[in-house]
Amino acid sequence: MNISVLGTGSFGTSLAMVLTDNNHDVQMYGRNEAVVNEINESHTNGHYLKDVDLPAALRATSDLTAAVDHAELLVIAVPVKAVRGITKDIHRILLEINKTVLIVHVAKGLELDSYLRVSEVIEQETTPETVEDICVLSGPSHAEEVALKSPTTVSTASLHNKGVTTIQDVFMSKYFRVYVNEDLVGVEIGGALKNIIALAVGTLHGLKFGDNAKAAIITRGLQEIARLGTKMGADPLTFLGLTGIGDLIVTATSHHSRNFRCGIMLAEGLSLKEAEAKMGMVVEGVNTTRAAYELSESHGVEMPITKVLHQYLFDDISEDEAFYKLMMRQKTSESIGLKELLNEQYRDWSNQ
Repeated sequence: MNISVLGTGSFGTSLAMVLTDNNHDVQMYGRNEAVVNEINESHTNGHYLKDVDLPAALRATSDLTAAVDHAELLVIAVPVKAVRGITKDIHRILLEINKTVLIVHVAKGLELDSYLRVSEVIEQETTPETVEDICVLSGPSHAEEVALKSPTTVSTASLHNKGVTTIQDVFMSKYFRVYVNEDLVGVEIGGALKNIIALAVGTLHGLKFGDNAKAAIITRGLQEIARLGTKMGADPLTFLGLTGIGDLIVTATSHHSRNFRCGIMLAEGLSLKEAEAKMGMVVEGVNTTRAAYELSESHGVEMPITKVLHQYLFDDISEDEAFYKLMMRQKTSESIGLKELLNEQYRDWSNQ
């Protein structure tokens, strides 16, 4: 299959390697000429994937029209904040060349101003005459490990349920396993909100808090993800799978995780601006914290970890005050809130 991967970051590059290994004709697109030239001439991408040799057959271009014209499948692997802009350009090009493609995105977050999921952003900027289906590929998948062919499992879901079997077929390999999931909302929400919890756990780690505290934040964080996700129409069982607890575990416990590392830097005294600059890559959990907090308020969903992290990031409260707010909240039952949402969801299903 002719495939173009839009984005030359770590995950886009690792997925391009998977697709090339699967004997597809893969072209990468990036705006940075130096990175494009390095991929073509040295078969490396040292800024994002150190000490990794790329397949000789993998090539790159800085010409978006050429990348779109090449592809039957477009893989959008850019930060969430760049999705709308590049999708507008894709749509314009597809209309000009009278072509229809399948799109799969791997961005994990919510658009800051609209609070939309990524597939919703793409849908707004395209039409059925240019895009046959919009899919997501998500799950516990550090780019550094995918590039080294470490066994990885992910899920795919789609807007129209047309393209998921194609995505499963083209990405599946002996080290990269793809499951189909019917719950697009849950897959995207799980992938987005786990970054919030990873930021919080990274902060705990930087403050030298123990495993007890980390386990508490991960567990209670999963419940927050499920509360908001279910309220937005997701299947609650999705959050027990790869794009829920699976992605949460890998993102909140590994130094490969940008969000985890950013939390550590904040705890060590760096400002948010300084930590993001030192990372040199987008930390999706920062904007997602803001978006998820606003969504929780509008939906009437209790998300205390998200709320306190929002205050810590944007209102400049101290670590001591943040954790006091969490630990000394009003006493409550462990399952309150989620149980009511689940009961409401099951009632809706039974009436369908």
